[in-house]
Amino acid sequence: MPIALLRRPDPDHLEVAHAGETFRVCLRRRPAARRLTLRVSQATGEVILTLPSRTAIPTAQRFAESHGGWIAARLARVPAKVPFAPGAVLPLRGVPHRIEQRGLRSGATRIERVGEEAVISVSCETDFVARRVRDWLQREVRADLAVAVARYAAALGQGPTRITVRDTRSRWGSCTARGELNFSWRLILAPPLVLDYLVAHEMAHLREMNHSPRFWALVGEICPNVDEAEGWLKRNGASLHRYG
Repeated sequence: MPIALLRRPDPDHLEVAHAGETFRVCLRRRPAARRLTLRVSQATGEVILTLPSRTAIPTAQRFAESHGGWIAARLARVPAKVPFAPGAVLPLRGVPHRIEQRGLRSGATRIERVGEEAVISVSCETDFVARRVRDWLQREVRADLAVAVARYAAALGQGPTRITVRDTRSRWGSCTARGELNFSWRLILAPPLVLDYLVAHEMAHLREMNHSPRFWALVGEICPNVDEAEGWLKRNGASLHRYG
């Protein structure tokens, strides 16, 4: 009988104790993996241990425990979460804005100025502030995406069949073989040139479904901010996942 059939189902996580703290380590078994690997997501703070098909769970436990200090150090570098709550400050198109609750009665969410400060003004019961802010940000990013897509569609002579906004973790945008574009709503938190570049990147895939020299030449032809946007995302992209 194959070994895989005799083995008990894997737990979904392990627990690792270090210096008085206990860390949750998620398990991912990958047939293609050749060795145990450990990583900490800077976007979510999730600790993930990948193991080959034949690695026993006790071996994985010992490996994780031997890296307790490394896990603690990496988690210490993960940016603290910023909830969508009154008083919180978040970037809107790269500019800091404070969330302010102006009343408990339901009303439109809008941008206001309070002295020298930019404010996202929300009127609703406190329990609904986070949802109101998130919904408003998604409407804002959809509007910005629509403008950018229309501009690049005119430049390329073709447009997408559909535009979807999600809370993706592994990528900021994607293009399917059917011509559907998907984007992270968190692009509304980045400077406008970043959203503009991501739209140019995914729109270019409508013509070149690859990352060949021809693809990059096309992106550079239609978008003037490739290097600046790529650099910004490399330095700051993970921090956008701390909000909300």
